[in-house]
Amino acid sequence: MKRYEVYRNIRKRAVIFGLPLSLFALMMVAILVSLLVIIFSFSFGIIIGLLVINAALYISLTRIAHNPQLFQMGNPFPKIISNKRNSGFNYE
Repeated sequence: MKRYEVYRNIRKRAVIFGLPLSLFALMMVAILVSLLVIIFSFSFGIIIGLLVINAALYISLTRIAHNPQLFQMGNPFPKIISNKRNSGFNYE
């Protein structure tokens, strides 16, 4: 009889094939476009090229998913942290 372990990482993001849902959707769109190109073109070189492009896209998306600091441009934390309400008025 199979044993299933309890899923305790409920606060983590949903992952399909090692990709978050948004990157997985991007990968599926790329695969659908490549399938359409394969259907309407009968060249063996294009088929091999699309397979290579899809593999490279998958590898790059998994690296981006595991290292999100690659595309972080600004400082993630503000310079000043305060509990004071911001009224919108500038007193200076």
